[in-house]
Amino acid sequence: MSLGKTTHFPVLIVGAGPTGLVLALWLTKIGIKVRLIDKTSGPGTTSRAIVVHARTLEFYRQLGIADEVVAQGFNFPNANLWVNHRLKAQIPIGILGQGISPYPYVLVFPQDQQEELLIKHLKKLGVEVERETELLSFQINDQKIEAKIRNANGEIEDCQAEYLAGCDGAHSLVREKIGMKFEGATYADLYYVADVVGSGPALNGELHASLDQAEFLAIFPMKDKGHARLIGVLRDMDKKKTIEWKDVNPRLLKEMDIEVKDVRWFSTYHVHHRVAPHFQKGPVFLLGDAGHIHSPVGGQGMNTGIGDAVNLAWKLGEVLKGKASPKILESYEVERIAFARRLVRTTDQAFQFISSRGAWARFVRTQITPRILPLIMRFRFVKKFLFRTISQTGITYRHSPISQGRACRIESGDRLPWIKSVDNFAALRTLSWQIHIYETEKKNFESSEIPVLQYQWNDEMDKKGLLKGKIYLIRPDGYIGLIANEHNEIKNYLKRIEKKNY
Repeated sequence: MSLGKTTHFPVLIVGAGPTGLVLALWLTKIGIKVRLIDKTSGPGTTSRAIVVHARTLEFYRQLGIADEVVAQGFNFPNANLWVNHRLKAQIPIGILGQGISPYPYVLVFPQDQQEELLIKHLKKLGVEVERETELLSFQINDQKIEAKIRNANGEIEDCQAEYLAGCDGAHSLVREKIGMKFEGATYADLYYVADVVGSGPALNGELHASLDQAEFLAIFPMKDKGHARLIGVLRDMDKKKTIEWKDVNPRLLKEMDIEVKDVRWFSTYHVHHRVAPHFQKGPVFLLGDAGHIHSPVGGQGMNTGIGDAVNLAWKLGEVLKGKASPKILESYEVERIAFARRLVRTTDQAFQFISSRGAWARFVRTQITPRILPLIMRFRFVKKFLFRTISQTGITYRHSPISQGRACRIESGDRLPWIKSVDNFAALRTLSWQIHIYETEKKNFESSEIPVLQYQWNDEMDKKGLLKGKIYLIRPDGYIGLIANEHNEIKNYLKRIEKKNY
C-alpha cells in the first residue's frame, strides 16, 4: 500500500549501527535534520565489536559522551603473547598512549552497549531510529535523492533528501544501487567468536593471544570478572555442518588452563577483505562496512566506520548551512578511502601472519616473534608508533585538497596534537572551525568568522611539534586545515572553501 505522501529531509541515513548513529548524532548536534532508518526490529543484543580506540573516544568527547563511555567500559593493562603454553611477551597496552591522547589505552565497550548509549542521546535531541523501515530503491534526480521506503506498517512512502548516507553494512543495498563493486576476497578458514564465563590464569582481565603451530586463539577481557570474548579458528570443518561450541578444539583452552563454565553467545564467520572503488556517487555516500571490510586484527572496523561518520558529518553540515561549496564533499572519499585501502592491506598482512599454515610463517610466529617483540617494545618510539597505529590517532589527511600549509613536523591534515598542560581538546566540543595560536604573549588577533583561542606557550607545545606564533585553523573534526602566518591567509582559505576554488 502506498501512502501517497512525500517527506523531505536534508540527510537520509540508512543503517543504525554505530556508524549511522554517530553520523546522525553529529549532524543533529550541529542543527541538521536527519532521517535514520534501519530494517531490523531493534539494536543488536550481542557484543560483536568490543574495542573502542583513543581516536574514537576523542570524537565521543567532542559529542559530549566520552565520560559515559569510559565509565561503562573497561580498559585493560596488558596484552600477553603465549606460545605453546608459555607466556612469552607482555605489552603494557594500558599506558602506551600517555601524552598522546587523553585516552592512552584500549577500551572494551561492547557494540550493543554503544548503540544503546548513542540511541539514548539521539532521543534526547528528538531523533528516533525508525525500526523495521527499509529502503527499497532510490533515484538521483537533479543531484537530489528520491527514495522509496517501506515502513514498519508495510506501507510504501516517498522520501526526498539532499544527501543519502549508506551505513547499511557489508551487504549494502545503497552500494548495490549505485553500481559499486566490492572488490576483494574471502579467507578460506572459518572463525568463531564466543562470549564465555569461566576461570583460569588467562581470564584475569587482560588480553591474551596464543600463537600456536596450527591454531590461533585470542582472549579479550570483559568488564565483569570471569567474562571474556574468545576468537579462534575452526580448521577443516564440514561446510554442510551446523557449527556449535562443542566443535571447538579444546586443546588450546586446556593448554592455557581455561575452564569455560558457560557460553553466553557463539557464532561463526568468514573473514573478508574488500574496498569499494569509490565512497561517493553524487549525493550518495558509503560509510563503514558498506565501503570497506577487513580482518578483525586490531579491532579497527567499528572505529573506522565512526571515523567515516565524523569526517562526512561536518562537511555535510558546512554545505547544508551554505558555508562551503558542495565540492568539499569530494574530500570525504579522498581522505577516507586512502586510509581504508591502507588498513585493509595492513590488517590483511597481519591476519595472514597470524593464521598461515606455512612452515616459515609458523616458525616466525612461534620462534622469532616471541623473542624480538619484548626487545623492541623497550624503545619509546616503538611504543608510540604502535599506539598511533592501533588507536588511529596517527591518521593524517596531508594529501587532501583542503589541507594547506606546514610548520616543522606538523602539517595541515594532521590531527591537532593534544597538549595536556592546557587541554586544547576541550574547545573542540563546539564541533565548529576554530583558530588556535600558541604564543608567549597574547596576540591582538580577531576573527569575525570563527573563534580564536590563544594558549600560553610552554615546552610541551614545542615537544609536540607546534611552532610559536603560527596560526592553526582547526577543522570541526580536530584536524588542522590550514597553518598560516597572518589573518589574510585564513580569509583566503575560507573563501576557497566557500567558492570551491581549491
